[in-house]
Amino acid sequence: MSQTILNEKQKKYERNTFIFLTVFLAPILSIFIVAGFGFAIWISQMFLFGPPGS
Repeated sequence: MSQTILNEKQKKYERNTFIFLTVFLAPILSIFIVAGFGFAIWISQMFLFGPPGS
């Protein structure tokens, strides 16, 4: 009986972790990665390479 309760708790924990990762963490990380890459390009164009030319 105690084994089934532990299995149910583990399944609930895994489901909650999956929902957190897919709904919250992945979108937030993707936004930060894209924003960080854009910021790095913007800074490099300001100080190192200049504006893009034709």
